Amino acid sequence: MTNELDPTDIEILKLLQQDATLTNKEISFKLHKSIATIHERIKRLKEQGYILRTVSILNRKKINKSLIAFSQVLLNDHAADTLAAFEREVSKFPEVMECFQMTGTFDFILRIATSDMDAYHDFYRNKLATLPNITTVQSFFVLSETKSDTAYPL
Repeated sequence: MTNELDPTDIEILKLLQQDATLTNKEISFKLHKSIATIHERIKRLKEQGYILRTVSILNRKKINKSLIAFSQVLLNDHAADTLAAFEREVSKFPEVMECFQMTGTFDFILRIATSDMDAYHDFYRNKLATLPNITTVQSFFVLSETKSDTAYPL
């Protein structure tokens, strides 16, 4: 996919991954290109789906989301409609930050953010465990975070 990008596109994406608040003027200065060129390239990168959205990354501890759990989920049925229903329903829970369908022993892995163990327990008992077709949930709790990056290497 990156073979469709020229070096300027790649540099724009690198800069925006590090700081999405950079203006077209600031990017144009850093890359020695015109503001119009940068504007058109960013517009094209958005239209082509390279840039999905622009967000702010919050300090989870300051917003009282200090407990992170990775929960592996095994379903008892692997029909396409069952898998899709699980994905649809689990995506509605605000505590679920990410949901990936996996290979291996478990079908899905979820990254869950809550304020504390009581909040996780409430989420597990009153939301996750109410979903149909779940056979097993195995959760792991984060003790410390060494690296958390959102920028992909280009």
